Amino acid sequence: MSDPSQTLILQSPVEGIVVPLSEVPDPVFAGLSLGEGIAIDPLGGCLHAPCDGEIVQCARTRHALTLRTDAGVELLLHLGLDTVELEGQGIELMVSVGDSVRAGDPLCRFDADVLALGASALITPLVVTEPAAWHLLPPRHSKGERVALGEELLVLTRTSAEQDEAATTKGPLMERCLTLALAAGLHARPAARLRAIAREYGVNLEVHLEPATEGAGANVESLSALMNLGLVAGSALRLRAQGTRGEAALDAAEALLTTPEAKEHAAGTTQAVPTQAFEKELETGELAGLIASQGLATGPLIVCRPPLPSVPYDGEGESVESPRLKQALNRISDDLAKAEVQATHQGQPAEAEIFAAHGAWLEDPNLAAEAEARISDGRSAGQAWREALDAEAERLAASGNDLLAARVADLRDLQRRVMVALSGDNQEAAPELPEGAILVAEDLTPSELVAVADQHPAGLCLSGGGTTSHVAILARARGIPCLVAMGQALLEAAHEAALGSVILDAEKGCLALKPTPMQLAEMAERIEARRQQAETARAAAHEPAITLDGRTVEVRANIGGAEEACLAAASGADGVGLLRSEFLFLGRDSAPDEATQREEYQAALTALDGKPVIIRTLDIGADKQLPYLRLPTVPNPALGVRGVRLWQSQPELLETQLRAILGVTPLKALHIMLPMVSEAAELREVRQRLETLAAELGLSERPRLGAMIEVPSAALCAASLADEADFLSIGTNDLTQYTLAMDREDPALASRADVLHPAVLRLIQATVAGAAKRCPVGVCGSAASDELAAPLLVALGVDELSVEPARIPAVKAALRHLDTAALAANIPELLALPDAVSVRLRLGELLALDNEASPITTPFARC
Repeated sequence: MSDPSQTLILQSPVEGIVVPLSEVPDPVFAGLSLGEGIAIDPLGGCLHAPCDGEIVQCARTRHALTLRTDAGVELLLHLGLDTVELEGQGIELMVSVGDSVRAGDPLCRFDADVLALGASALITPLVVTEPAAWHLLPPRHSKGERVALGEELLVLTRTSAEQDEAATTKGPLMERCLTLALAAGLHARPAARLRAIAREYGVNLEVHLEPATEGAGANVESLSALMNLGLVAGSALRLRAQGTRGEAALDAAEALLTTPEAKEHAAGTTQAVPTQAFEKELETGELAGLIASQGLATGPLIVCRPPLPSVPYDGEGESVESPRLKQALNRISDDLAKAEVQATHQGQPAEAEIFAAHGAWLEDPNLAAEAEARISDGRSAGQAWREALDAEAERLAASGNDLLAARVADLRDLQRRVMVALSGDNQEAAPELPEGAILVAEDLTPSELVAVADQHPAGLCLSGGGTTSHVAILARARGIPCLVAMGQALLEAAHEAALGSVILDAEKGCLALKPTPMQLAEMAERIEARRQQAETARAAAHEPAITLDGRTVEVRANIGGAEEACLAAASGADGVGLLRSEFLFLGRDSAPDEATQREEYQAALTALDGKPVIIRTLDIGADKQLPYLRLPTVPNPALGVRGVRLWQSQPELLETQLRAILGVTPLKALHIMLPMVSEAAELREVRQRLETLAAELGLSERPRLGAMIEVPSAALCAASLADEADFLSIGTNDLTQYTLAMDREDPALASRADVLHPAVLRLIQATVAGAAKRCPVGVCGSAASDELAAPLLVALGVDELSVEPARIPAVKAALRHLDTAALAANIPELLALPDAVSVRLRLGELLALDNEASPITTPFARC
C-alpha cells in the first residue's frame, strides 16, 4: 500500500468526458506550455476543488482559478476555452483569493448555455502549473471515458532529490536504432515534434549518433542541442527513452523520424524550387541568386535592416533580472501560440508550423541556461538573452551545414522578440515601404517578413539565406518572388544612390541592377500579362473547363480536411478528387472514432454544396505510419501491407470508417476510393461489406465506390476493375514508383522517377482504354498539376484532374486553350521515345512553352 504522504490524488472537479490535454484545441494547453494535466468536457454546471488547498488566484473574468496545496503544488482550473471574452457572463464564483477549500468543495457555478454561445468550447483543462517536488503519473483514464464528480482523476507522487536520481537511473530504459529519413534533416519543426512526443508520453527522450561518440547526443528538451547534432537524411541514430511509456514514445518518435516528409509546404503552389543559381553568363550589372520563390518584379531596392532594440548592458541582480527574463519568455511564448492559431485559421499552414517551432525553441533549456549564466555575471535580462543567442547563432553559422545555417534567422527572430519585450519600447512596428519595393537584406527573420508582407512588397533579395529557410517557405506561401544567397555584392549595390528601378527575375535567377528603359518596359509587359492571365483565370474559375476541341474536363481539388474543402469551393473546384482521410488518423494516440470522422466528412461535403467529394479510405503503410498501429517490419515496406490490404488484418478500422461515411448526407454526392487496389476481388469484397452496412443502417442510397490505379497490375487489368468500380483514379506518384522500381522518396532518384517515362504513359493509356465506356478515369497525383504532363493526360483520355486548390483557376484556364485532338495525334510519337527526358523535350516543343502560342495550346505553365 502506498504512503499517503508520498501521494497526492486529484479528483474530477466535475462530471464529464475525459479529453487528453494534448488534444485540447488550444496550443497553449495542448503544447503543455502551462504544464501537464488533463481536461474534462463537463456534463455538470459546477466546478469543485480537486483536492485540499488554498485559492491563490481568481481571474477577473471568473473563468480561471489557481489552487495551491500545502505541499506547494499549484493547479489551474480553466473553465472552457476563450471564456475570457465573456467577461464573467454565466459564471458565479463561490470562493475568493485566500480561501481554504477541501476536496469536493464548490468553486464556481456556470451556465453552460451562456458559455456555449460565446466560448469556443466548454472543455475545461486541469493543469499542474507548479509541480514543486511532485511528479504527475500518466492519466488512468483514456480519451472519451466518462468520469464522475469526485472520482480519482490524476495522481502525483513526491520526488525528492534522491528519488529524482533513482528515477533517472532505475526507470525502464529502452533503446531503438533507426536511420533518419527526413530529406531536410532534423530541423526545427521535427525537433519540436520530438519534444512534444517526450512530454506527451512522460518520458526522458534522447537522440544519439551511431556509432556512439562522446558528446554526440542530445536530450529532446533542447532544440539547440538537437540542431547542433547536424543530423541529415541517412544519419544512423539511437533513440533512448526512459519512463513507463517508453515503448509507445519510441514508436511515435520512430514514425516521425523514419517517415519522409511531404514536399515542404507545397499547398497552394506546385512550382518547383530550383536550387541552382543563374547558369548563363551574367550581363554587366546583373547579380545571380538561388530561386527561393518564383516570380517577376520591378521596383526600387529598399534595404531592410532594423536595429536590435536597446536594452541596458548591466543588470540589477539575479533576483530582479531572472524573473524579468522568465516573464518575457512567457509573454513571447503566448504571443507565438496565438500567432500559430491565427495562421491556422487564416489558411497559412506554413506560418503556423514555423510559429510552433519557434515556440518550442523558445522553451529550450540550454538557451535559458546560457542567458541565466550571463545574468549571474551581471548582465541585464535583455543583454544576457542577446549574448546567449549571438553565441548560438555563431555555432549554427559555423557548423558547415547549410540547413543549420538557414536556422540562424529563426534564432535572430527569437532574439529580437524577447529583446523587444524587455526593452519597453514599441520597436516591433514594420518599416513603411514605398509601393512596389523590392526588399534587400542580409537575411530576414520570419516575423520580420510577416510584418512587412501586408504592405505587399514586390520582391525580396537576400545576400544570405537558403531555399530551405523559413523565410523562403513564407515567401513561396505568399507568392513573393525571392532570390537568396546573392552575396555581399547585393548589399553594396543596394546602397548606390544612383540606383533606380531594378528587375528581379526569380524564374531565371538574376537581378538586373541597371536595366535599360526597354528592358523595364518588356518586363512590365510580362508582369502585366501574367497579372491579367491570373485575374482572368480567377474570374472564370467557377466556369467549366472546356478545351478548344469541345471536351469538358473536370478540375477538382486534392484536400486534407474540411478547412481545405472551403478553400477548394472558393477556388472554383468542380468537386474534391481526393480527400486524404489519413490526416484524421495521424498525430493521435488512437484512431479517430466514428463521430469524429463523420463530422469531418460532413463538413467537407457541406462546403462543396452538392458537388462530388471523393474520400480515400485510410492509406497507411510504407512511408506513412501510425504510432498506435505499428505494422510488422518487412524488407520492402512499399510492397507490404498498405492501403486496401490493411483491411484484412485491421477490419475494425474499415468498419468504423465506412460507418462514418455512410452517416453523411447527401450520399449521392459522396464517393469512396480504395487505395493500392491490385485486383477486382479487393474492390468486390469492400463493396459487399458496404452493402451490408448500408442495409443495417436502413439506407436506400449508396455512395459510389472507386479504385485507385497505383500499381501496374491495376492498370493492366483496368477493364475488370471498371466492371466493379464506379470510377477509377490514377495515383501517378505511386504508379511511377512501382513501374520504374524507383522509390519516390529517394532524393537520388527524384529526377528520374518521372511520370512522363514512356512506360508509365503506356500504363495510363491502358487504364483509359480498359475503362472506356465503363467508368470515368481521373488523376489525383502530382502529374495533374505538371505543366507538361497535365495536357498529355487529358489528350490520353483522362476525364478529370485533381490538383491543389490554389492551382484550380490556372489549370482550368490552361485547359480552355488546349486542343486535345491535336496533341493526341502526337501520342504515338511520344510513346515511341526512349525515356522521360526525351518525352519532356518533345512535349515542351509541342506545347510551345517558349512563350510562343501554338495550335495545340497557349503556354500551360504561364497561366
